[in-house]
Amino acid sequence: MKDSVLLHELVSHSAEMRPDALVLTNQSAHLTYGELANFIKRFASGAIALGLARGERVAVYLEKRFENVIACFGASAAGCIFVPINPLLKPEQVAYILRDCNVRLLVTSQDRLALLSEVLPDCQDLSHVLCVDAQPQWDEFLNQPLVALPRRIDSDPVGIFYTSGSTGKPKGVVLSHRNMVAGAKSVAGYLENSRDDVLLAALPLSFDAGFSQLTTGFFVGARVVLLNYLLPRDVIKTIARERVTGLTAVPPLYIQLTQIPWPESITDHLRYFANTGGRMPRETLTALRKHLPRTQPFLMYGLTEAFRSTYLPPAEVDNRPDSIGKAIPNAEILVLRADGTPCAPNEPGELVHRGALVSLGYWNNPPATAERFKQLPPTMPSLVLPEIAVFSGDTVRMDEAGFLYFIGRNDEMIKTSGYRVSPTEVEEILYATQLVR
Repeated sequence: MKDSVLLHELVSHSAEMRPDALVLTNQSAHLTYGELANFIKRFASGAIALGLARGERVAVYLEKRFENVIACFGASAAGCIFVPINPLLKPEQVAYILRDCNVRLLVTSQDRLALLSEVLPDCQDLSHVLCVDAQPQWDEFLNQPLVALPRRIDSDPVGIFYTSGSTGKPKGVVLSHRNMVAGAKSVAGYLENSRDDVLLAALPLSFDAGFSQLTTGFFVGARVVLLNYLLPRDVIKTIARERVTGLTAVPPLYIQLTQIPWPESITDHLRYFANTGGRMPRETLTALRKHLPRTQPFLMYGLTEAFRSTYLPPAEVDNRPDSIGKAIPNAEILVLRADGTPCAPNEPGELVHRGALVSLGYWNNPPATAERFKQLPPTMPSLVLPEIAVFSGDTVRMDEAGFLYFIGRNDEMIKTSGYRVSPTEVEEILYATQLVR
């Protein structure tokens, strides 16, 4: 395919080659690449007709549905910055995000808008609300005359993904077009994705790994199945019904999936399962591989501030089941001491990510940005401009062969009797007893 530079071009370039190929499935409904590309153009024209300028924020507060995808990629085409909001957040949490990044347009549904009725008056910058299930509002918005789209470059911001806020107020990680397109290319490369793949979007689209199912799928012209599941068995039923070839999920979901039966036929078409959002317990990995003997496991590590950092190839899983692997393509992972010097093999240190996926920092939060995004010493004597890397706050070690092992979060380590203990290591031992769910 052509080299995509901007996020929405992932769709338009695939649409040029295969306009009739399916791109999205939601229950029994489908969209083609040609239809999605047209909706994206029409959404962008509607946003511009409202008076939204380049760089203004468009929040999307919806469950996984076609309109969610159209709004995010349409905002990109309009030169705006999309802000996907987890549909499980409470009204006060949603309002915090709307205020924090000064959202101008909120795209939601009538039911969700009713939930926000008491908090929206405090969102002073919010000038437009668009309900995707309100007729004729949605149709009128999409039927504005098509206009020329603003010029953008790949270093421009395109999305803001809010972290969980487990250690305080959530922070908005600002991602550029380059971050997201380079991430799609890298992930599709090591997962060997192709246009024949069917990817399941089980994770929230407000989660970087969840949104990555869209970008990775669109990069290669694959189909993405949107799923709002209630029970783990809904995930398995959807994988079987849609003949899904790629599944990416987090350890809590995988733990639940191992406790229910899998149809034997799934391993015939499920080419890989990938883990993200924390280390998968070894017991869970073993159980999954019993269910899926012909499916390749990919163990991954990532942080929103750099989208994706490492992966462990399936061929290494038996040799190093506890490893988070090596750097993904087009990234370098360093393990540094507190003074910035490289750690020796197997010496614990902070994981530092450098490369094209390093985000633009935290929205409107210079102190937090300065804490996580720091200048590296020049890697080559001829380089003059400073390079900024992400200092993850995660403690890891790197063995003699260059494979990385996660130890724990720096801000979660427990000190007892003079020793630093990782809660993750304690969890691993508890899971291994098979006495804890």
